[in-house]
Amino acid sequence: MSPRGFDAAPTIETRRSWIVAGCALGCLSVSFGAPTITIVALKPIAAQFGDARTVPALCSALAWLGSAVGGIAMGQIAERIGVRWTVSFGAAMIAVGLVLSSLGHRLDLYLGHGLFMGLLGNAGLNAPLYVYVARWFDRRRGTALALIASGQAVAGTIWAPLFGHVLGWIGWQRTMQTYALFVLVVIIPTALLAFRNLPRAAAAFAGPAEPVAGAPVLGMKPGVALALLSLASFLCCVPMAMPQGHLVAFCSDVGIPLVQGSTMLSVLLGCAFAGRQFWGFIADRYGGLRTILIGSACQATAMIGFLLTQNEAGLFVVSAAFGLGFSGIIPAYVLAIRELFPAREASWRVPTLLLCSGSGMAAGGWMAGAIYDYVGFYSAAFAAGILFNLANLAVIGTLVVRQNRYPAPVLARA
Repeated sequence: MSPRGFDAAPTIETRRSWIVAGCALGCLSVSFGAPTITIVALKPIAAQFGDARTVPALCSALAWLGSAVGGIAMGQIAERIGVRWTVSFGAAMIAVGLVLSSLGHRLDLYLGHGLFMGLLGNAGLNAPLYVYVARWFDRRRGTALALIASGQAVAGTIWAPLFGHVLGWIGWQRTMQTYALFVLVVIIPTALLAFRNLPRAAAAFAGPAEPVAGAPVLGMKPGVALALLSLASFLCCVPMAMPQGHLVAFCSDVGIPLVQGSTMLSVLLGCAFAGRQFWGFIADRYGGLRTILIGSACQATAMIGFLLTQNEAGLFVVSAAFGLGFSGIIPAYVLAIRELFPAREASWRVPTLLLCSGSGMAAGGWMAGAIYDYVGFYSAAFAAGILFNLANLAVIGTLVVRQNRYPAPVLARA
């Protein structure tokens, strides 16, 4: 018997399950490429606003925050009309946001990123696809969630170095306009063809047993347990966002050219993609909460590395370590929700948690830019991020201790 106890049980997983997960990964890797343009072009965009890095940093923050806030509504809408339609709508809104942002005015950038790329755009893909893909799996749910959570990592790995070259040829505004067309051409046909209604078996089957609605979770009321998980997700995502959003600019500050800096971001996110597959295996074997705790400790260690080195070789090593460390955390949160709460509550509990994690990403990206504008260097921002990471470890450590004390939720046969 496997550690999760599913080997002897019937399963809903088929080849179709992995095709759906692969298509979801493809769509997310394209959709998250849109805000990656702003990350790579952070300094050129800031140059248009008196070198204020808070402007492009706030754009990235608004994209994350909008996606997180909109995910709650989009999760419910996807339940009613189908995920293919929220994904198609989201792709169209991302394209609108890119075109609007390319106009280059401050308000255009904020609306393009926050409203169109975030609230109406990635919100239609991110949370709905987490919920949708999770329902295709029972034995390897953690691995599948880790795979689709790699969308941002794949986007950065592929697009960051490409954007680093293209920006020098056609500028960031033309790059956004061209990428808008690419988003439409790739995501909408994929969504309409791949994301059909769940098969009857997958819609009705949630695994050998499910937690009972309203039953205590880790010895606490369900609302308290969700609130602590959501708080933890916010705390760990603040430091998670800092290197991802500012690494290219940080490299430029220490004399590393734009192309090498964008390649370093690609290495970070490429390692995140590879790491997520490892963390997915760990999560399937040991559960979501323990995986979060280990991943968060690895992230904090790598954050300290950014304070200790500023040479190119050292930063490549630290970036790779950071990507490997943080990569399994978010899918492990989603897995923890699915382990601790009934499946029918996932359509609102998962987006609620992603709202808090996305808010943490938004806060971290903006905070790093604001601290830089105030003190003139990134070390202070990274130090603040480490403090948030330590607070996350305290919260998650408490939940893991309670899980050891209350190891099994109250279950009902599915």
